[in-house]
Amino acid sequence: MQTKVLRKIVKIDEEKCNGCGVCVPACAEGALQIIDGKARLVSEKYCDGLGACLGECPQGAITIEERVVEEFNEEAVEHHIHVQRQAREKAPCGCPSAAVSQFEKVDEKLPCGCSSATVTQFERTETKGAVQGKPQPSMLRHWPVQLALVPPGAPFLQGADLLLAADCVPFAYAGFHQDLLKGRALLVACPKLDDFGAHLGKLTEILRRSDVKSITVAHMEVPCCSGLVHMVKQAIRLSGKNIPLKEVTIGMKGDIKT
Repeated sequence: MQTKVLRKIVKIDEEKCNGCGVCVPACAEGALQIIDGKARLVSEKYCDGLGACLGECPQGAITIEERVVEEFNEEAVEHHIHVQRQAREKAPCGCPSAAVSQFEKVDEKLPCGCSSATVTQFERTETKGAVQGKPQPSMLRHWPVQLALVPPGAPFLQGADLLLAADCVPFAYAGFHQDLLKGRALLVACPKLDDFGAHLGKLTEILRRSDVKSITVAHMEVPCCSGLVHMVKQAIRLSGKNIPLKEVTIGMKGDIKT
């Protein structure tokens, strides 16, 4: 039988919350998740009511209130965190993340043979100007590009100028390859639909291990997409490094806002 008591617990204002996900990694108990585009309290018993997540919310959508709820349960929290950790240790292809983190040689495959996770670098021949009747050349110089699939020690990250782009940016901005990607290593992520906590951990490890020279974050002008910038700022802080950061905002009509 669940015991309910009068105690402090977080309250989320759904009108203010834009689903950026910055609060999720701030909660050490794993009590918060992004569900249906909004931050939600997964279970009352996971929240200790101390409010570590309050200062991380850029929208001021989280407050502490006192109400009758389930008691905080440390054992349940430990089990919950263990389950979350196991889930995050699985790459999208089903291979353990330990295998992903160790596979750093060019063209080496994961145990499952997943080709999407094959680390590959290739040279690009520079061309001057557009050639009528021919498509513009790609500026992509490596594979994979999805943040979830890229191992922290991938060769193309070493000493790189890094471009972290929201999923929608290459579709919205016509000059993506020439203006943003050229000369940079690319990582792609969605701050709203992807696992924010897992992405934050992966990016932090990349910055710790890869000696990245600079980071350019390209995101859409919609509010939830700004979560990508918050994620990068946290990753830089957690990595203990001082890495120059540039932000590029793309409008929904394909124009550069900043």
